[in-house]
Amino acid sequence: MAGNKASGAATVAAYTKITRSGGRSYLQLVEGFREEEGKVRHRVVANLGRLEELTPAKLDPLINGLNRVLGRAENTGFEIAQESARAYGDVFALHELWKDLGFDRALAAGMRSGRRKTDVDALVRAMVFNRLCAPDSKLGCLRWLETVAMPSMPETVTHQHLLRAMDALMDHAERVEIELARQIRPLVDRDLAVVFYDLTTVRIHGEAEVDDDLRAFGMNKGEPQANGGIARQFVLGVVQTAGLPLMHTVHPGNVAETKTLQAMLTTVLQRFPVQRVILVADRGLLSLDNIDTLTTLADQGGRKLEFILAVPARRYGELVETFRGLAFDEAGLAEAGFAGHRLIVAHDPLRAAEQSEKRRARIAELETLAERMVGKLDAQEFGPDRAAADPPVEDPGPDGATDRGHRASDRGAYSRFTRAVAEAELTRFLQADFTADRFSWSLDEAAIAEAELFDGKLALLTNAPDLTPVDAVVRYKALADIERGFRVLKSDIEIAPVHHRLPERIRAHALICFLALTLYRVMRMRLKAKGHAASPRTALDLLARIQKHRTHIGPGTFEGVSRPEPRQLELFSALSLPKPV
Repeated sequence: MAGNKASGAATVAAYTKITRSGGRSYLQLVEGFREEEGKVRHRVVANLGRLEELTPAKLDPLINGLNRVLGRAENTGFEIAQESARAYGDVFALHELWKDLGFDRALAAGMRSGRRKTDVDALVRAMVFNRLCAPDSKLGCLRWLETVAMPSMPETVTHQHLLRAMDALMDHAERVEIELARQIRPLVDRDLAVVFYDLTTVRIHGEAEVDDDLRAFGMNKGEPQANGGIARQFVLGVVQTAGLPLMHTVHPGNVAETKTLQAMLTTVLQRFPVQRVILVADRGLLSLDNIDTLTTLADQGGRKLEFILAVPARRYGELVETFRGLAFDEAGLAEAGFAGHRLIVAHDPLRAAEQSEKRRARIAELETLAERMVGKLDAQEFGPDRAAADPPVEDPGPDGATDRGHRASDRGAYSRFTRAVAEAELTRFLQADFTADRFSWSLDEAAIAEAELFDGKLALLTNAPDLTPVDAVVRYKALADIERGFRVLKSDIEIAPVHHRLPERIRAHALICFLALTLYRVMRMRLKAKGHAASPRTALDLLARIQKHRTHIGPGTFEGVSRPEPRQLELFSALSLPKPV
């Protein structure tokens, strides 16, 4: 009767209730309802049993059923085990960028093979992302993988897995690089491609030699750890346009720079079918002797190859009269002809004054050194009376120490003076007179005046008929962006030192670092386009604070991502990437 009477009543709440009867306790499920007249009454929906007989095994199904209805986790009566949180935001962003650029498709297309048991794409991604987030050796990459929640990674990764992935990458290197170029093509202006090319050196460890060894001793280009000089190394070339790396080349460490150019240009013309190519390179790369070969190469494909190159310093002697006749405009630019091409010269008066003053000061130091040596020789020759009238100055040795206790000689003065002049690279201006009976030297003022003629000037050669002098200078100065990329490779990405010895492993390492540089540059381009001040390095550090958590409750495992902060959300927006979930 009670149930019928309340059949039209509205439920207020349901809850559990413990009742006692005959010295025993019972658990009941009770429902509160409101009658038509507004009074609230209660009724027992279910008797769940004697309290002392109710075990988790009996109650958990009911509790978990209610939790599922509400979308909550299951019964928390089990022990909760929380794993260490792993960085997620940075690798998530890089993974989304990797897919957005089509690099996943490029590797899949370039490495088609039904026999591969290793997930090469995932392992290559891991090594590329490691270069950007925490660059280290391959063993260091394994330790780093234990601290991040890398998307779509195999459960187990070993050092051998990484090496096999590098080998597989090189087995299909040409096809992979062609597919990568295909993904980059949409970002390249097909009507006019200004191609920048430059080389750098990469230090490498190991003494043993192998067949076709890339490791060779050559002049190091000033890596921070090597401080220039002769080092065992390989040479890395990078081709770039508008801040975007297009491709890279790898050469032995002692290669002549000009010899790398033709193969590079052949590959660029094959992979990037632009109709007009303006090649910008530094004076160490292009020689006037190979321009005809390069333009012929482009003409064979029906393309037009133009160039902007700095005139090599060894050719400056041919430009003395040309420079004397130049008339610079208000912007400090002048134009003339040289070797059948346009010669564009930019003049910076402040830089010119600085270079001239520095040269004159160093020459003055060397002349002072020479005069001190003459004074000592005179004091020895003319005796104490002359020495008292003109006190000698002790002659510094080659290492700067005073040569106490040793008698000075003309031969010693000649030796020390010529060595000091050679070290200062001023032999054009200061010369010892070896035909004279006594130590003497001469200063070539005409040579100094000729050198000052070139101070503060940038001489460019181009065959592009429609480029203004301003455009040519601006495009050449943009070549400095490759140098900034090399600094990123050697600092943020830490391409060196390399510990591999096999040539193909070295090439694989270079490709992995090049892919990391490409991701870095795309991040930089997107951040700058949105007016965001963060660098890619700063952005990745901030995104790494977004962590993935994994919790075990009984037999269940639950994963979650920490809530992004506003600054992190701004970065995802600036990078045009989805937010992590």
